[in-house]
Amino acid sequence: MDILSLFVVIPTLTVLAIMFAKDLHQTRLISAVGMTIQLVLAVVLIWMFYSERAAGNDAEFLFTRTLVWFESLNIQYAIGVDGIGVVMIALTSVIIFAGVFASWTIGDLPREFFISLIILATGVFGFFISLDLFTMFLFYEVAVIPMYLLIAIWGSGPKEYSAMKLTLMLMGGSAFLMVGLIGLYFYSAPEGGQLTFNMLEIRNSNMPIEAQRFFFPLTFVGFGVLGALFPFHTWSPDGHASAPTAVSMLHAGVLMKLGSYGAFRVAMYLMPEAANEMSWFFLILVTISVVYGAFGAVMQKDLKYINAYSSVSHCGLILFGLLMMNKTAIDGAIIQMISHGIMTALFFALIGMIYGRTHTRLINEMGGLLKIMPFLSAAYVIAGLASLGLPGLSGFVAEMTIFVGAFQNPGLFHTLATIIAATSIVVTAVYILRVVGVLLMGPVRNQEFMKLKDATWYERVAVITLIVGIAGVGMFPFFLSDLIMESLTPIMDQIINAGAQANTHVTF
Repeated sequence: MDILSLFVVIPTLTVLAIMFAKDLHQTRLISAVGMTIQLVLAVVLIWMFYSERAAGNDAEFLFTRTLVWFESLNIQYAIGVDGIGVVMIALTSVIIFAGVFASWTIGDLPREFFISLIILATGVFGFFISLDLFTMFLFYEVAVIPMYLLIAIWGSGPKEYSAMKLTLMLMGGSAFLMVGLIGLYFYSAPEGGQLTFNMLEIRNSNMPIEAQRFFFPLTFVGFGVLGALFPFHTWSPDGHASAPTAVSMLHAGVLMKLGSYGAFRVAMYLMPEAANEMSWFFLILVTISVVYGAFGAVMQKDLKYINAYSSVSHCGLILFGLLMMNKTAIDGAIIQMISHGIMTALFFALIGMIYGRTHTRLINEMGGLLKIMPFLSAAYVIAGLASLGLPGLSGFVAEMTIFVGAFQNPGLFHTLATIIAATSIVVTAVYILRVVGVLLMGPVRNQEFMKLKDATWYERVAVITLIVGIAGVGMFPFFLSDLIMESLTPIMDQIINAGAQANTHVTF
């Protein structure tokens, strides 16, 4: 058994063990033990990856394994990771670990809830280790499909509507994605030979530019729907608002990263000439996402909707950095995946904990919570400061790297897009400081809240885990950046060489 397969096997075994749990206590214990093992395994993976690099192993992907499981179509169980895959696996491990403790008191059908939650995480892990596009798409669907049940059964508000809207939008994106992946398969051997879904073989196939122009937008949009690409983002605020706490954490923290990761790893990496040609068009859309999401958050009064629109803006920044197509901006985009994942998971965890006590998410019905729940309030301030980009926390490192890289691109078009996107930083400060001021400061508006208690031990485990992640990325960014930059070199060579050969960079 190789180490990467364990990231799929351990949660699968955890799900099987939960099926035999007799009560809530056993269900929680099995889930916590399984996801703790998963977190420890992620730490071991990072150590093994660094050890391999230190030993001189400069292979693009490490810990690779290939098994043919559908020979007639050459579909393989092909897995491997580079530095980018390693940090995404670590992010997922942290958030599912915190999510289990944030769901410690789940009421209805706890066994079914934890099974669905861990199946979702299994799909995410499988997606990040896959090198075969068919296997990747299979795990992608495994990650997306449980969302309907998790929201429709355990959600709140108009949960059936939100679950159906989310599912239909993401399935629509999957339809685009499927066409794009099948196109990559049939053009994987343009000069003859066996067709393949293997990304490493498709990369060297020299796919005709005419085919790239057709399949690139389908693939990018297919993944972009999950990454909240404008105008396909409308499912996200409703889905976040209706989802239970741990589902919102995984949804915004990890699941939306499948979209940006896939857009980069599949669409841009495997169709670099079309990416160079069409990046300007999608850059316009993601710039709208960044600004629209920020202003949308300002207009909201519900805590979950504020964070949901904030996620649209911050996930737009990820795609923005990727589409700038230089190493610095893409490095920042990947750090932003990690930063936003941990930060938004902390936000949704705290919102769920506050709602569980106050039974309201409307900020104008709360006030003075710092006096009542100092631990949760202090954690909320830390999350807010990370979101608005305070130096020393993860948000500052990610956003600064994106914008520094973006300003390296020549031409008026890229400069204007960067300036417009940068205005979101100011708008973010407005809604974060407004929420902190209204929610935590001032007099207690509802005297019934004076009876409320601060965080329990299991809530503190979830919150502290995420705060350590935010501070770790902010204080030691070069550890993460070095891990990413080394893996970016072959990808950037592919993109830059394609752009130089086709001479298709658009500048104004």
